[in-house]
Amino acid sequence: MALNIREISTNKEIKEFIRFPDRLYSGNKYYIPAIKRKELQTLSFDKNPAFEFCRAKYWLAIRNGVIVGRIAGIINEKYNEKHNIKYARFGWLDFINDFTVLSLLLHTVENWAISEHMDYLHGPLGFSSFDASGILIKGFYEMPTTFAHYNFQYYPKLIEKAGYEKEVDWVEYNVKVPKTVPEKFVKGAELIKKRYGLISAELKKKKDLLKYADDLFRLLNVEYKDIYAFSELTGKQIEILKKQFISILRPEFVSIIVDTTDKVVAFGITLPSLSKSQQKSKGKLLPFGFIRILYALRKNDTVDTLLIAVQKGYQKKGVNGIIFNDLINVLIRKGITNIESNRELEDNIKINNMWNKFEYRQHKRTRCFVKKLEL
Repeated sequence: MALNIREISTNKEIKEFIRFPDRLYSGNKYYIPAIKRKELQTLSFDKNPAFEFCRAKYWLAIRNGVIVGRIAGIINEKYNEKHNIKYARFGWLDFINDFTVLSLLLHTVENWAISEHMDYLHGPLGFSSFDASGILIKGFYEMPTTFAHYNFQYYPKLIEKAGYEKEVDWVEYNVKVPKTVPEKFVKGAELIKKRYGLISAELKKKKDLLKYADDLFRLLNVEYKDIYAFSELTGKQIEILKKQFISILRPEFVSIIVDTTDKVVAFGITLPSLSKSQQKSKGKLLPFGFIRILYALRKNDTVDTLLIAVQKGYQKKGVNGIIFNDLINVLIRKGITNIESNRELEDNIKINNMWNKFEYRQHKRTRCFVKKLEL
């Protein structure tokens, strides 16, 4: 059977690229379709500001006129310059259970990366840390978080067969919300606030979040700068992320800690899970996707953790406890029973140890692979 690969670039072709996983995972109850509008904006060469410092190409694998795989190749120049490396990334990898298809996809990106004088290819990674990353290697029968990408069990085995090795792993946790806030949480949070002159910002409306939005992203850029694969967000990227996320965040599920001058020193963001609503809407916002999302934001028993950051000068001082106290109170009041952590690097002990105070299980693991390129 004829198998070939086709580079794509037009909006029509990119839409085919975006839709392929919907067919591949049709009927799978753990697959969460990506929001089509967001994916198109991310992959469009003229709409994603990451193209100011990234180069990318997209390919489809086609057998007898039928799409059987997809892949993106990305070079993030800013990330490479900062770390003095020559790494290309592969992302948006999906393929049928056929090693020949995967080999063709990966070899195509490898050859492109070599032509661009890169030394290694790693992934799956996107343009930024806000794009889906990693290959699921544990937790195939668990519901993914809202913005995670699901994959079949054959993915990691075939990627290893293609010569790729583990670079890093991310882990995820399911945490049970306690019925009451532990008294030591309450007392500890108040003690830390008094000791360092900190305040939990009053967040009632979206405009309250917008007031602090730029400060949140500035803090994120500083505190995440050394985290694996993180690339500092530009002003244009921040503006897009504000539009994408502020509109769906509920202020009561966000904790922002400020000092006496109203400067942000820490924050934690959670979001009622949208996984099931996105499944029902098949990644489309119209005609009923918006309604399902709004319902999920108001009626839910599960939240996803999105982001947490603490300014360096306040780390290891118990400020995390203030954030947890703020959020656990809200979760109990809103009837939330489960917390799903987003992906955390397995060696990020500070973050992983936070869950030890609760009933929890480590139920998902995701891997980024790497391969040295040979001429």
